[in-house]
Amino acid sequence: MQSSYDKFPYIEISQSSELCFAGWTSVISEVQRFIHSKNQNKTVVCIDLYQGVDAAKMLGAIQANLQTAALFLTASCLKSASEIQDMVFPFVTDDPIFGKISNLEMIDFFNVSRLDQTKKQIKEMESGTVVIFGEGAALFADADVLIYADLARWEIQKRMKRNEAGNFGVDNQNGSFALKYKQGYFLDWRVFDRHKLAHFDQIDYFIDANDSDKPKMLGAELYQKGLTESIGRPFRVVPFFDPGPWGGQWLKEVVDLNRDEINYAWGFDCVPEENSLLFKIGEHFFELPAINLVLTRPKELLGEAVFNAFGAEFPIRFDFLDTMEGGNLSLQVHPTRTYIQEQFGMSYTQDESYYFLEAEKDACVYLGTHNDVDTAAMIADLEKAQQEMTGFDAEKYVNKLPVKKHDHILIPAGTIHCSGKNAVVLEISATPYIFTFKLWDWGRLGLDGKPRPINIEHGKNVIDFSRDENWVKQHLVNNITAISLDSHVKEESTGLHNSQFIETRRHWFDTKVTHFTHGNLNVVNLVEGAEVTVESPDNLFEPYVIHYAETFIVPAHVPAYTIKPSGKSAGMQCATLKAYVRP
Repeated sequence: MQSSYDKFPYIEISQSSELCFAGWTSVISEVQRFIHSKNQNKTVVCIDLYQGVDAAKMLGAIQANLQTAALFLTASCLKSASEIQDMVFPFVTDDPIFGKISNLEMIDFFNVSRLDQTKKQIKEMESGTVVIFGEGAALFADADVLIYADLARWEIQKRMKRNEAGNFGVDNQNGSFALKYKQGYFLDWRVFDRHKLAHFDQIDYFIDANDSDKPKMLGAELYQKGLTESIGRPFRVVPFFDPGPWGGQWLKEVVDLNRDEINYAWGFDCVPEENSLLFKIGEHFFELPAINLVLTRPKELLGEAVFNAFGAEFPIRFDFLDTMEGGNLSLQVHPTRTYIQEQFGMSYTQDESYYFLEAEKDACVYLGTHNDVDTAAMIADLEKAQQEMTGFDAEKYVNKLPVKKHDHILIPAGTIHCSGKNAVVLEISATPYIFTFKLWDWGRLGLDGKPRPINIEHGKNVIDFSRDENWVKQHLVNNITAISLDSHVKEESTGLHNSQFIETRRHWFDTKVTHFTHGNLNVVNLVEGAEVTVESPDNLFEPYVIHYAETFIVPAHVPAYTIKPSGKSAGMQCATLKAYVRP
């Protein structure tokens, strides 16, 4: 089987390679040119960094190639590591997985007296090129040249796993990945995104620091142009994939991934907080965090109503769960909205659904509890299994239901659930993806050889035992309503549950279908068929080809779009699954 899945989708924003400065020599040369164009006695250059950027390599290139009258490192003004640890503890907490969303600002990490003293020194300098380098550099002076070196969250995670990156202001580079990720999620990335957004329109150059040895730099005008073009057309983010203890073999074939990897459990096809965007500039590809589009163009991307409800957050997540030739997912439950607000400071929770892209004959889903289940006995058996490392008879308490290709299982928060082996799930959910309370993991170890964290204490507080066998079958299994039907197009509502804010619509079609966004973000996956073409009825964007299992985003700013079978699928029946926030 030859894969047609595009792992590196891009948006072309210019045909001129000269507008992208690739490699340290080219980057520094352009910075020098810009400094000279200022024609000033004294030029202040601030080089600000996102958390996880390889500061040592960047600083080495600057010192080797840029003549400076003075160089100030922002790290010298940070509070001590112990002071920072004390400051962040209320948000990081001592829980191994969960924390609380931080409201700290970049300035909170700095020693104010040292910062003020450094700002005074910078102001008193009379001539030459003065460089301020490091995280938070924009706080130190009104820059004549502001450069921002950025990094996608997925790349930060890879560096954390390799012990190449730790958290901001603390000495934990060699600490456990789980704890570093937790601090990044609840603290660092919130702080850095707020800081970046506050100075975004003052930035003169953006550096793609995802490859420390091969940086690329764009001028702000072209970078901003790329973001503006993105919200005027359908686009895909750059997906990423990760192995897991229950992972399968399907993604290797369909996506064409490394066959030597043990498995791939997750495929993150639309999680803009962690995915990248790729801009094509002539022969160069410039990678930037997709979150920058969400932060800077939220109303155009999400729509006015969605923005008013969620702020600058992308509320819909699409990802793959591959258990083909693998194992069951962990038995789990997600927190209710009230619980996640009270315990973790989140404004909404992870309601979700499982859409089965593929399923073998023995595929199943565990969903809800049996009728009249003994709840106390169930929790006691879960706790015993965790404490004594004994087995847990899941089928004694939890419904096990067969599933087939194109089944749609709805999972509102509070519903105990997991997908079984030999299936591929397109998981459609609200975004707070870290909040999974694992109750039982089938007695297995993680890929690191250690037990995976179990969260029975949290989980037992949110399991809704009224979601028993009768209720689940009536409300959560293939709750499909026909919307419209003709000889060539059938539209169906497939969920989610009425307690959830996401609506999903499935279209079966062998001819062109017109979709209207009504000023609302759309997220779409091709769930049946080899290829379709997405077009604008009013020629507002170039035709866009989508292949099987690819997810694409249609910004609210796009009024309408059509989808038609093309290529190998021309004239054949295809199907898409579309999600949007209910009005």
